[in-house]
Order: sequence, then C-alpha cells, then structure tokens
Amino acid sequence: MPSHIDMKKNKHDKIFRLTVTAILAAAALALSFIEKMLLAAFPLPMGIKPGFSNIIVMFTCSSLGLPQALGIAAVKAGFAAILSGTTAGIISLSGGILSVTVMYISLKLSKNKLTYTGISVLSSVAHNIGQLTAASVIAGSSLFLGYAPILLISGVIFGIITGIVLNLTMPHLTKLKIFEITKFR
Repeated sequence: MPSHIDMKKNKHDKIFRLTVTAILAAAALALSFIEKMLLAAFPLPMGIKPGFSNIIVMFTCSSLGLPQALGIAAVKAGFAAILSGTTAGIISLSGGILSVTVMYISLKLSKNKLTYTGISVLSSVAHNIGQLTAASVIAGSSLFLGYAPILLISGVIFGIITGIVLNLTMPHLTKLKIFEITKFR
C-alpha cells in the first residue's frame, strides 16, 4: 500500500487532505505561470517546457497518492485550457494522466531502486508521449510523431532537472510539520 501523509484518524482527515491538495495545486499553478512567463522571455522550441510544476505533482503522488496527483494534473490542464484554449487543455490532460500514471507505477514498483530523478525522467517522457498522441488524434494525422525525438530528448533533460530539484527539496519538505511523510516506497 502506498504511503501517504500520516494523519491521526478523525473526521477532519478528508478536509485536511483536500486542503493540502488545494495548496499544492495552487503551488503547481504558480510554477506553471512562472514557467510561462520565463518562456515568453526565453522561448524554447514549440512544445518544450521545463515542467517545474511536475515537482509538485511528483511530491503529491509520493506523499498523498494517485487521486490527488491526478487531480492536480486535471487542474493544470484546466489552467492550460483557460490560458491557451481547449486543445491545449486536452493535450495537457492527456500528457498529465499518462505522466502521473507512470509516476505512480514507478514509485510503487521501484522499491527504492529508482531515485526521484529516474522517476521524473520516466514521467516526463510519458507526458510528452501523451501529448504527442493527443495532438495526433486531434489533428487526425501522425505528422506530430516526427517531433517525438526532440520532445523525448527534452523530456529526459528536463526530467533530470526536475528530479534533482525534488531530490534536493524532499528532505526539507518532510521536515515540515504539516507533511509527516512516510516514504512511498
């Protein structure tokens, strides 16, 4: 069974989990917004983004669990839809669902054999595959798949960066009183 935020069992557990998830979703949206602003100043090729908010998603997946991480991915997709249109929201949701699923399975099955960096790379690549698949289905064309090598390479690079950041911040997050986290794996 995946570990979770360890709380005393009482009637406020659901409210506490929902509140923590909402705070983490807000943090993920803030990071997405900051990333969007940075990309406006320092543009990268189409579709390539650092994915800083995935640090929050992976933290959520490893500490709260799959439903909360999927919820944050859905909130992020809604944010993408509001800022960039319905198609962007659908593509974001497709990448987010696949990414979180791979993240959860990797966390559950790795049993400390994979670091957060390794899991971040896997989930980043999965995110890009989900986005390319959704774009291909929406467009009714497989032309987007020609962009796969570029997105997969960038997924590995940014997956390494976000994984390193999570590896560096996780010890500090676990010290916070609100996050009494037992390791997922």
